[in-house]
Amino acid sequence: MPDEPLPSVIFQQRLRKAREIRGWSQSDLATNAGMPSSSIAHFETGTRKPSFDTLRRLANALDMTTDFLLGRVENPGLAEAGDPLYRDVGKLTGSDREIARDFLKLLAERNAAKKGE
Repeated sequence: MPDEPLPSVIFQQRLRKAREIRGWSQSDLATNAGMPSSSIAHFETGTRKPSFDTLRRLANALDMTTDFLLGRVENPGLAEAGDPLYRDVGKLTGSDREIARDFLKLLAERNAAKKGE
């Protein structure tokens, strides 16, 4: 596929997109991943490439799979199965699951309202 971006370019784009989905600055992501914020800037501009361990740390901090960050899947929602929150909610039954769903919906609506301000 001649017009397909290079894997390193895909990673730059996906890392920025994942960070923005979380509503984080580069500094926020760096703090959550336990690395200097300058590293995030280097990864997003393509001046540095992450090691395997760093890639894993970024994915864990973002609660997304490395497959999304590397461009192997298109939808970050496909990372849900790897998300600890998703796994924990999956263990609930009955009314506890409904309470969790309602609470998550409330948080999502609150977050959307903040972005709309």
